[in-house]
Amino acid sequence: MSLEKIKELIMQAARNEIRVTYEKPDSPIAPCASKIGGKPDVPKDFEWPEYEGKGCFEDEAKKRPLSFLAQINLKDIAECDTEKLLPHEGILSFFYDLDTMQWGFDPSDKGCARVYLFNDEDVLSVRDFPDELDEEFILPELKICMEKHISIQDYRDYPLKPFDLEWDDYDKCSSECGYEYDEWGDVTKILGFPNVIQNPMEEECESVTRGYRQGCPEDYRKIPESELADIKEAASQWTLLFQMGTVSVDDYELMFGDCGHIYFWIKKQDLAERNFDNIWLILQCG
Repeated sequence: MSLEKIKELIMQAARNEIRVTYEKPDSPIAPCASKIGGKPDVPKDFEWPEYEGKGCFEDEAKKRPLSFLAQINLKDIAECDTEKLLPHEGILSFFYDLDTMQWGFDPSDKGCARVYLFNDEDVLSVRDFPDELDEEFILPELKICMEKHISIQDYRDYPLKPFDLEWDDYDKCSSECGYEYDEWGDVTKILGFPNVIQNPMEEECESVTRGYRQGCPEDYRKIPESELADIKEAASQWTLLFQMGTVSVDDYELMFGDCGHIYFWIKKQDLAERNFDNIWLILQCG
């Protein structure tokens, strides 16, 4: 296949993503501003989310508060959200249990990550961290910048025979189309296609949220044949909401596994209906 044909395929399938970069602020960040880390802006009756799971070297599960990862003031993305997939008012906030760092393979991982949409900024105020949240799992407050960026599919997702699309050709054409491969797991973004490290995740989201553990071939074989076709079809309804890569500034670094990402997935219908209660999180790393 010619390089020009590959570039044509890439651009035909391309989406828009909102690329997120960050830096230490020169002054205190304003209330309800988009940011990574620090303390969240939430309603007065907000109940800090908890997850009951096992940490490393723990024999029994226990409840622990989730870490606050980021909040996005949706006014800031209005110009970047060219496909108009998100509302353009309110605050979208992301939480995850950095203590247990669940992978999303198991149905019991439900609740290890949460997303909240707060529609009215006027009723929000800064919330202190729960006493039970270890300082190790608190992110520094960072100013973020967002810009629209081309987003392309993983090369294994194109409807071609494997030998029709070689990695080196795909990588070269991707770069010429304006997209660089995320080699070190640094890319944080909203919407678009995920930077896949291991395998495509849509079918995994559908399987696990139906109650089937994933993570190895033996798990996959436990899914009844009668349900597999329906799972494969329904998998197309999952789309990326938010991807977070390594956060590194000065002497602080948050890395997911070995140069990995966490991915917040949502069904397209839930996204359209502004229902963020049923997201699913998957962690992948090298």
